[in-house]
This record gives sequence, C-alpha cells and structure tokens, in this order.
Amino acid sequence: MAFRARGWRPPPPPLLLLLLWVTGQAAPVAGLGLDTELQIERRFVPDECPRTVRSGDFVRYHYVGTFPDGQKFDSSYDRDSTFNVFVGKGQLIAGMDQALVGMCVNERRFVKIPPKLAYGSEGVSGVIPPDSVLHFDVLLMDIWNSEDQVQIHTYFTPPSCPRTIQVSDFVRYHYNGTFLDGTLFDSSHNRMKTYDTYVGIGWLIPGMDKGLLGMCVGEKRIITIPPFLAYGEDGDGKDIPGQASLVFDVALLDLHNPKDGISIENKVVPENCERRSQSGDFLRYHYNGTLLDGTFFDSSYSRNRTFDTYIGQGYVIAGMDEGLLGVCIGEKRRIVVPPHLGYGEEGRGNIPGSAVLVFDIHVIDFHNPSDSISITSHYKPPDCSVLSKKGDYLKYHYNASLLDGTLLDSTWNLGKTYNIVLGSGQVVLGMDMGLREMCVGEKRTVIIPPHLGYGEAGVDGEVPGSAVLVFDIELLELVAGLPEGYMFIWNGEVSPNLFEEIDKDGDGEVLLEEFSEYIHTQVASGKGKLAPGFDAEMIVKNMFTNQDRNGDGKVTAEEFKLKDQEAKHDEL
Repeated sequence: MAFRARGWRPPPPPLLLLLLWVTGQAAPVAGLGLDTELQIERRFVPDECPRTVRSGDFVRYHYVGTFPDGQKFDSSYDRDSTFNVFVGKGQLIAGMDQALVGMCVNERRFVKIPPKLAYGSEGVSGVIPPDSVLHFDVLLMDIWNSEDQVQIHTYFTPPSCPRTIQVSDFVRYHYNGTFLDGTLFDSSHNRMKTYDTYVGIGWLIPGMDKGLLGMCVGEKRIITIPPFLAYGEDGDGKDIPGQASLVFDVALLDLHNPKDGISIENKVVPENCERRSQSGDFLRYHYNGTLLDGTFFDSSYSRNRTFDTYIGQGYVIAGMDEGLLGVCIGEKRRIVVPPHLGYGEEGRGNIPGSAVLVFDIHVIDFHNPSDSISITSHYKPPDCSVLSKKGDYLKYHYNASLLDGTLLDSTWNLGKTYNIVLGSGQVVLGMDMGLREMCVGEKRTVIIPPHLGYGEAGVDGEVPGSAVLVFDIELLELVAGLPEGYMFIWNGEVSPNLFEEIDKDGDGEVLLEEFSEYIHTQVASGKGKLAPGFDAEMIVKNMFTNQDRNGDGKVTAEEFKLKDQEAKHDEL
C-alpha cells in the first residue's frame, strides 16, 4: 500500500454532542460531594511509550461512556469508528480534555468526570441528565500533531551501501503497514510480492516518498507518517480510516534508475590476457545469478555446465551482451544489469518484474567462428629438416586441456604414444593441421577452436560442447608415408615378368594367398613398401580386389595391370 487513493468520507458520529461542548463551558455545580473532582485510573500502560498526548495534539480513541450505575449512554465501538479530535482546543468537555493529556498509544484509562467538567446542570436533553457524573473507558489508538514530520528509525543497515534512493529512482520493497496501535492493515509479505514504484514523483503518499529517500538495498527501517502526509481526513476508503497515522516497516530489496547502464566490477583479471572478447565471439562461462538483495535465482554451476553463447548478437539479454565484451579467458567479473537491460517489467521465471540482476561470471573460454588453429613451437632439435606431411605415420605424446587449464587427457599418464597417419581422418581436423610440418623431437602447443575440434556436441563425459582445446605435443617418431593415392610402391625397377613371378604354380591364375605371400616378400626384402600406419593385410586384400576385376576370386594375366598402365606411378 502507501499509494494515493480517495474513497468515501465517514459520516460524523450521531452523538457528537456527547463529548463536544454544546452550550459552552458548564458552570460549576455545587453539592456534588465526592464526585466533584476528575478521577483517572490507568488500567493498562504499554511497556513502550515514546510519546504522550499534549495539548494541541490530534487523537483517535475508542471509548465507552456510562453512568455510575453502569448504564451505557454512548460508545464509539458501536459505530465501529474511533472518535477523532484535537485536545486542549475546546472541542471536548473539559474533563475529557484533561483526562487525555499524558496518555500513550494503547494506554487504557478509566475516567470519572464530575458534572462541572462535563455537561453541568443542563445536561443533554434526552441523553445526559442534568448534574450527571460520567464514566469513560478510554483506549487511545493514535496521536499526532500538525507540526509532526515523517519519522524514520533505521534498525538494520547493510555492511555495504554503494548507493541510496534518490528522487526518480525505481524501487522494489517489502513492507508491513500498521496503525500506531500495531493493528496490521496491509502487508506485501502476505501477497508474496514486492511493492514496486518510482520514488519522489508523486506515485506514493508524500510521507512514503520522503521516508524512502536515502535507503540502501538491504536496509530495514520504520517510517511513521502523520495523516496529513498520508491519507488525510478521508482515509483510503477501505482499510485506512481518516486521520490515521501510519507505520511502515520497510525492507528495501532493489533499486535502480531508468537512466542506469550496466555496472562492471572486475574481480580477477589474469596477468596474461592475450585476447579480449569482441562482438561475434562465442563464449563459454559459468555464472551465479542473484537479485540485488542477494536472493539466488540461477547458477550454471548447479547444472555442472557452462552457459555457451554468442555475444553482441542478441542471443542474451542486452545487459549481458554488453557486460561480456572485453573479457579475458579466466577473468572473473560482476555484472549488474538494470531491468530495462534485463527482463524488464514482466520478469521471467523466478525473476520478478523490474528486478536488477547481479551476475558473477567466470570466463572459461571464447573463440570466433573465423578462428583457425594457433601453433606455438616451444622446442625444435638442431636437425629439423624432415617435416611431417600428409600420409606420414606419426607417434607422439600429448596433454589435452581446456583453455582454463582443465586437463582432459594425457598419453604420458597412459604410458603410451598416440599413433596416426597424418591426413587420414584419424584425429580431429584441427589436430591434423597442427601436426603438419613438425619434426621429430619438436614440442609445440596447438590451440584448436571447436569448429575444428569436437564442435557443439563435444564428447559426452569427456569434452564439453563448443570447447576450445589445447594440446601440448611432442613428436617422437615419423615414418614417411607414400605419395598421395598409393598404399604400396616399388622401391626399385619392376620386374617385366611380374605376373609370372606372382603366379608360382604357373596355372595362369593368381589367388589371394599367392598374391599376399608375394607382396609381403617384397616388403620384407625392401623392394616394396606398404603405406605405414594401416593394417597390412587389409591393404593387400584391397590391392588384390582391385586386380580381380571380374570379382571371381582370382586374377588372370588379362586382368593384371600395373598402376602406370592406369595412371603414371608404379603401383599395383
């Protein structure tokens, strides 16, 4: 609550005559015996009494009026409305004017008023007989003075207060609204929803506009507002009666200004930052997301998976798009996003509308789709003339890690090399590229972007999706491969009687067994060479199949051709 409202105006009590002067000051009445003096009995006094009634104050109180025999002549309770009046200004009978002075809110007094301080010898026709002693059971509900201002009592101040509420700020706060006697009339807690509003531009009652200024997020304060800075004589027409002082117990949860941009606080910046993120880059980062008061709403850590996205292209909220620019790999920063750069007035999921968002992020890696591999050579042996090329058989050791240093795999830990034929598709494309033009003994680092690595999918349980990979490599052995397109070559002149040499039994037909035995003999003697790194039997079988042109399981002289008879190299 605490917004402006206008409703009905309660009708005046039907028996205002009972407590207001009708004919002026009553004349002293003689012969009243022991009932000639005002008597006050304090039946209940609250433990706390920050203020008491003084002449000139405005009060709201309930009462029951009786004669000495107990007969009731009037009651504010019957009208379900307090009696509201200034004290000490002649608006009450003299005895009540005196009896109210010094009372505390929630104090209960039993008052005996003699006729001379009440309605005297005239009484009130049909209601108060002449010379009547009046008894009043009074409960004070409210007290204020026309000179009062908004009262603020801060009972909790957060350790850090980087910013306080200023005019035109937008705030989100919880409150309990009570009257001075403690009666609850409204609570945002009961609705489980903050009250969201601008401050200082007339959206609130004047007292609340003033009482919220200077608050910090996380601060708790009690704001006491006199009625002329609240709902005045009319009340709000529903829950707040006219002339009521209001007490708001406020906890500020959120604060921003529509002119705010994002704010960035660098927590950890690596000493070595060779590259900073730019629009169009693809980032992998962890984050914790909270509201300004520290309320948690989301975390990538709880899912055990980074948040992966392009930046600067509208894939994330505008504030995060901006806040992720210029980061280094390994950097940690806090990004504070106002709602107009976040999820706006509507919010999303468990993020309330108009909420300021706080993201504590840790950048794991980033790359650009236009990136190629990066190669850094750390050591080359003195003789580095023989360089790896497509088709060579390589044996090497590696450590594989992510950009943040997380180790993924290591052949050193396994105690055996990794062996491949370069250019045969046995490793990811980036690794194939990174192993080229490398000499035995060389050590290098190869950084591979995901589109040349394991892509968006990664390797389940091993390599995260869209991860940049870092390989520290040492080449241990290189066996030169064959020319492109060949799986076997002759190292010397080819016999002009090759078919006859293979066909040992001279039947004019070569079977797979004869063919295989002959090829392996040539390799063993150094006259021929099979492509390294592949299954030799599979190569020989494929060679035989290529010669068996009709597929009958045997090769005849008519089918048998050398490679140079089909192309221009000596190969079966």
